[in-house]
Amino acid sequence: MESSAWLYWALASAAFAALTAIFAKIGLQGIDSDFATFIRTLVILAALILFLTYTGKWQGVEGFSGKNWLFLVLSGLATGASWLAYFKALQLGNASQVAPVDKLSLVLVALLAVVFLKERPSTQEWAGLGLVTAGVLLLAFKR
Repeated sequence: MESSAWLYWALASAAFAALTAIFAKIGLQGIDSDFATFIRTLVILAALILFLTYTGKWQGVEGFSGKNWLFLVLSGLATGASWLAYFKALQLGNASQVAPVDKLSLVLVALLAVVFLKERPSTQEWAGLGLVTAGVLLLAFKR
């Protein structure tokens, strides 16, 4: 039987992402969203340094391949772009609308995983992705 540990981490991620939206919306009042992203990044960097030190998870990078470096750098750039766009959207819009649209990433991940990772979602998974899309549209464009 496959471990369900991933589910607990995914639920924790969702909970922290929800707090991120609320805390950011409050914290963005009266300041530039790009500079706020910089502050957020510094906090994350400091927290990760402390976490890696506490858990002893520092490791050498000499064994990293060119592919490791390329895709970690691309992931970092995509993360940074996502954060900048998310904070700007939060600054301009309602958190209750921005957060659901941000979750369209669920659908995009599935589509990109089909194309690039050769994953094959089941009919049930496609139906769920369709429901997520419908839910995002209902929440984001409420009147």
